[in-house]
Amino acid sequence: MSKLLCVILGGALFATGCGTTAADSGSAAADGAITGAKPTAESSSPATVRKVATKAPASSYREVTIPSGTTLSLSLTSAVASDTSKVEDTVSAELTHAVTVDGRDVLRAGSTVAGQVTSAEASGRVKGRAQVAFRFNTLTSDGTTYDVQTAGVSRVASATKSEDATKIGIGAGAGAVVGGLLGGKSGAAKGAAVGGGAGTGLVLATKGQEMRLAPGADVTTTLTAPLTVRVRIS
Repeated sequence: MSKLLCVILGGALFATGCGTTAADSGSAAADGAITGAKPTAESSSPATVRKVATKAPASSYREVTIPSGTTLSLSLTSAVASDTSKVEDTVSAELTHAVTVDGRDVLRAGSTVAGQVTSAEASGRVKGRAQVAFRFNTLTSDGTTYDVQTAGVSRVASATKSEDATKIGIGAGAGAVVGGLLGGKSGAAKGAAVGGGAGTGLVLATKGQEMRLAPGADVTTTLTAPLTVRVRIS
């Protein structure tokens, strides 16, 4: 009987000890949460943020054809002259007005063109007015150079016939006056011939005006064939 009592008392004490241990463990965990116990090193490390490189969107282009006959308004950026330029000398200019197709600028003002002198003739003493001609065959727009076909540009010096006639007339009149003073009618007739010859000699010895175009001179040409260019749309 005494042995049975000891077994029962021992079991009760064991159960009591186990319950206390479980309760104490739960209480300790709760106390840790309430008091803000520090988390482990693994849980405290910040999440790694990856930087993703983004590429700028590529520019978009489309091809536009400028029709033949389109006018190009230009301003020279190099000089040309009938008395100094030589055939195949380089000539350059830039657009002063944008070229539009369907309401969109396809060649901006400031686009450049280049070409060569095709003819240059200085003024003659007796006949032949000075002239210079050139043609553009390349166009550069937005960093791209295109081959172009354009009409030639030609400039001719002003005629001097009225000035020549005046010079000859003055010479004849002056001769007539001098001849009349020296020898009457006969002297006047001879003086007129001499004076006329002097005036004519002055014209023959004097060259006419030259044709010179300085940088900044306005010129115009037209496309003689269609030109297809790449136009940025975005």
